[in-house]
Amino acid sequence: MRFLVRHATRYDYETGVDLAAHLLHLTPRADLPGQQVISTAITATPAASRRRDATDHFGNAVTWLFLDAPHTTFEVVAESEVAVDFAPPPPAAGTPSWEAVAEAARAGGPEAWAAAEFAQGSSMAPASRPAGAYAAASFPPGRPVLAGLLDLNQRIGREFAFRAGVTTIATPVEEVLAKRHGVCQDFTHLMVAALRALGLPARYVSGYIRTRPPPGQKRRRGADQSHAWVGAWLGPGLGWVDLDPTNSLVVKDEHVVLGWGRDFGDVSPVRGVVLGGGDHGLAVSVDLEPLEAEVGAGGG
Repeated sequence: MRFLVRHATRYDYETGVDLAAHLLHLTPRADLPGQQVISTAITATPAASRRRDATDHFGNAVTWLFLDAPHTTFEVVAESEVAVDFAPPPPAAGTPSWEAVAEAARAGGPEAWAAAEFAQGSSMAPASRPAGAYAAASFPPGRPVLAGLLDLNQRIGREFAFRAGVTTIATPVEEVLAKRHGVCQDFTHLMVAALRALGLPARYVSGYIRTRPPPGQKRRRGADQSHAWVGAWLGPGLGWVDLDPTNSLVVKDEHVVLGWGRDFGDVSPVRGVVLGGGDHGLAVSVDLEPLEAEVGAGGG
């Protein structure tokens, strides 16, 4: 599928901002076999006095914007055209046992070094024992790793209620587990933390899910802002599979990848430091609209 992505973020400040520096993770990854970035652009109002584009530790595209003119509002708009069609994962029964994958991550080696760091806990997705205990039902001894991952992905989608406004990005994993509600960032942190507790490498993936579902399907949860899901390692030779626990999906052609990291803190879409400003209001809008006619959809 080809999509047009538009992500707009606007800050309204109580008083004037004299200086500001913003770090953006708003450019889709262009190095993925299943994702082609056809065009991408970032515009800011007021215009930045200096801009620097770079790549972070995880290979994500980042943009620094520096503003040195006084302003009371700041708006950044990212627009991209992206084609996505991720290959399906291998048959679950043919993947190694989850214990073998955990051992491969511990042992390291040429094919495991890039995955091993994602088996370690982070501030927002620690290797939580309660989360690991929750996941253990999906990973009995000897179970193929992908079978366990698919089961856990389905369980979170089924057993947790999507409810905006009851958590923040700083809500601990244990609280989400206890209360059984939250949003996509919460469910992603929970699943990542649970897998890490079992010794399985898992990363936090940031991006978008389509705003409008295919004809006859219900609207996807988490489509109003940037979305999050889980990248899980299947072991040497098999690489990664992306799973969306919020919607109980294997990522295929409804998601656009911005980037990944240990948790949300590594890939926050917009973050920065300002001098002045006082209190501020924040408005975010995201649209991921298909550019191709739906199969079976009428014309007009």
